[in-house]
Amino acid sequence: MSEITSTKPYMVRAIHEWCTDNGLTPHLLVEVDSQTHVPMAYVKDNQIVLNINFSATKGLQIESDAVIFSARFNGASTDIYVPMKAVRGIFARENGQGMFFEVEPEGSPDEKGAANSGSAGESAMPDAPVVKKPSLRVVK
Repeated sequence: MSEITSTKPYMVRAIHEWCTDNGLTPHLLVEVDSQTHVPMAYVKDNQIVLNINFSATKGLQIESDAVIFSARFNGASTDIYVPMKAVRGIFARENGQGMFFEVEPEGSPDEKGAANSGSAGESAMPDAPVVKKPSLRVVK
């Protein structure tokens, strides 16, 4: 049996599609870290909000491991790379509706991948730390 993938990239793509289908502007809330490539001049409290509408981006890709695109900041084209673990939420600018995600603890199953999962029929090692599963909350 293969490892179950995270639902986060699917939810990000779904909310993005819902926003564009309804004429709303999708925005991405990002927790900036060393792996995140965004214009630091616009980062406040280690967070940045990015407009990911098709009209504001070039080459937008919402992949299973990252959100990648180019955008113009103060007239200069900038390549943006946001690891999926850094995505804290996606919402419509006009009404705030969307989905927000809890902070993933270091060493979460998404980061460790298959190296930490046992094969089918094996139980987890008793001394392995218990990792809280991510959960979602609806913000209205």
